[in-house]
Amino acid sequence: MAEANLVQLGRMSYQEAWNLQRRVGEGVGSGALLDTVLLVEHPPVYTVGRSAHGSLENLLWDEKRRQAEGIDLFMVDRGGDITYHGPGQLVGYPILNLSHHGKDLHRYLRFLEESLIRALQHFGIWAGRMPPHTGVWVGDEKVAAIGVKASHWITQHGFALNVSPQLEHFLGIVPCGIEDKGVTSMERLLGRQVSLQEVTPMVVEQLARVFEFQFRHVTPADLNIE
Repeated sequence: MAEANLVQLGRMSYQEAWNLQRRVGEGVGSGALLDTVLLVEHPPVYTVGRSAHGSLENLLWDEKRRQAEGIDLFMVDRGGDITYHGPGQLVGYPILNLSHHGKDLHRYLRFLEESLIRALQHFGIWAGRMPPHTGVWVGDEKVAAIGVKASHWITQHGFALNVSPQLEHFLGIVPCGIEDKGVTSMERLLGRQVSLQEVTPMVVEQLARVFEFQFRHVTPADLNIE
């Protein structure tokens, strides 16, 4: 079982977390750092993946409406279209060297999905996949989005599990560019309040089982990448 770093960042701006991802990615790529998983909660933000950089047709709210709702906008270098991050959502950025995990990006995506499917099952939510779309679904509604990038087999970006986000913020976009499907949350599915503090330990446990990691709980300072 391989050791890996787990960093729980709490609430952090998207830009700050993105900068941290890139510094960690350099460390993982050079061999200075173990595989590292960052867990974070973001203030409201829409992020646009590479496939939609030339077209923002799936961004429905204009700048005035976004400002009124307090939602930032970022163009990012992951795959996929547009998605939303915000409070009440557990966002995970696994920064792994896939040279140690079979050099198979599709396998990596399935492992992320499997980890979240198993974590949801623990709470009595029976979720699954919906090929050809990535992510984790309950019926026709997505409960977790996945969008990743791999450069020289070093992964960045990752997953966003809807624990208890403000689902109305998804109305400002066509999530992932998929027009005929919905979005849901653990809170809506369970009909009760659900916190990130309740959900995070189970997600961590399932990531460890699926990827066969033994996590070291560390802080950003412990990574020595400042």
